[in-house]
Amino acid sequence: MRSRPLAALAALVVAGCMASKTDIQLLQTDIQTMRAETARSDSARRLQIEQVLGQVIRTNDSIRIVSARLAKLQADVQNDHYEMNRNILTLQELSGQSQRRLQELRGAMEERSQPAPAPVSPAAQPDSVRASTGAAAGAPGPGQLFQSSLDQLRRGSVGVARSGFEELLRTYPSYEDAPEAMVYIAETYAAERNQAAADSVYGLVVQRYPRSPKAATALYKRALVLKSAGQSAAARASLERIVREYPRSDEAALAREQLRTLGK
Repeated sequence: MRSRPLAALAALVVAGCMASKTDIQLLQTDIQTMRAETARSDSARRLQIEQVLGQVIRTNDSIRIVSARLAKLQADVQNDHYEMNRNILTLQELSGQSQRRLQELRGAMEERSQPAPAPVSPAAQPDSVRASTGAAAGAPGPGQLFQSSLDQLRRGSVGVARSGFEELLRTYPSYEDAPEAMVYIAETYAAERNQAAADSVYGLVVQRYPRSPKAATALYKRALVLKSAGQSAAARASLERIVREYPRSDEAALAREQLRTLGK
């Protein structure tokens, strides 16, 4: 009777041992499966990381290439801008030479065509006739006055030049080169370091001849005078007015360059 329970117990023990080995095998299989899946997942993640790193490297390379191109473009633009300003200055110089040549020719023509004075005593002429013919009879023409005054300015005789230009404006107020004559008057004051007088005359050019090309010239020269005097705000206002009111003038390009300088 006792052998049957022992046999049953032994069977249960054996069955228990059998079940534990199966579970262990299943557990081991699960562990191996998990390890394989983890390895595959790690491999896929590593591949993704490598792809992302490759993309970052390519992006950085592209950024460097774009930055280099942008730097070259900026350098090219600055060089082109410099060349443009230099060409503008060259054109202005050539234009000034052409104008001076025309003024010289005009003065010479006036001198040759000036009629000889009539053999009539001035005292015998009516007052109205003397007043109307005074400038034409004995005085030089506007071209002669302009050229002689300009010659004096070139020689450094700024006071004599200013007197000549002022005489020109008094005698021939409607002369076509009157705006330029007034600009030269302002330059004589600037040469004497009389900044206030130069600034005032430049302002008169713009006020009296707002549609003349010399208005932009006067504004630009006025801005330079103000800048040299340390009045940056007033200089900026004058330069901005050139860009705003005379955008197609040669001085507008120079004004934009000066504005960039003032902004630094």
